[in-house]
Amino acid sequence: MAALFSAEWMNALKEAWNADPEVRGRLEEIGFNSIIACGFKDEDQPRGVFVVEKGACVRAGDYDGSPADWDMRATPDNWAKWAQEGIGMAGLGTAFAMGKLKFMKGDFAAMIKDPRMAGPFVKSFALMGRIATD
Repeated sequence: MAALFSAEWMNALKEAWNADPEVRGRLEEIGFNSIIACGFKDEDQPRGVFVVEKGACVRAGDYDGSPADWDMRATPDNWAKWAQEGIGMAGLGTAFAMGKLKFMKGDFAAMIKDPRMAGPFVKSFALMGRIATD
């Protein structure tokens, strides 16, 4: 088991992401490129980074200070809940509106309105649930 957003955990997410056609395949179709950072709301910097090129994750690990296109934060309890239970579109909107999921960088409103991005984004939370987490 790995700690949430540790290098080991992020690399397990990378493997799950790249193996899932509903995530990698859909994002590949639109040529999605991004540096995605994740972490906890009460910390200055994210913990993990996830680099996506043409839909595929090409690098994942500990956050290295790289400028991120997306920086998502939540409490450890909320991340654990979403990973275990998943989150649908309505739940995602509620989490954002209530401040449970905070975007330090990235345009949540634009992303959620684009089904080519929103679907894979929601699915990525289900991928988190496949990773054994401390």
